[in-house]
Amino acid sequence: MDLSRVIVGPVVTEKAERLKGVSRTYTIRVAPNATKIDVINALAKYYDVKATSVRVMRTPSKTRLVGRGRTMTKRQSTKKVMVTISQKSKPLDIANFKS
Repeated sequence: MDLSRVIVGPVVTEKAERLKGVSRTYTIRVAPNATKIDVINALAKYYDVKATSVRVMRTPSKTRLVGRGRTMTKRQSTKKVMVTISQKSKPLDIANFKS
């Protein structure tokens, strides 16, 4: 997979912001077919960050029945990762993409 397309963007929630300061854990939205190794390599290449652990979460799409056998998708399925960075590396800034 092309490493420049692995990281889609940050997840901005209260829990994600709290984890940044306490345990240096960042929550990032990634491409659906990205692997843990792809995420580690993309962070090292484009953000100069060394990841110590990567945990993957998939959230399924939320659908609702509408009429006779029809469904309406209310939320798309996403894939998120929680990345813990090493103590020696600098803080992760998703907006600072290095090409």
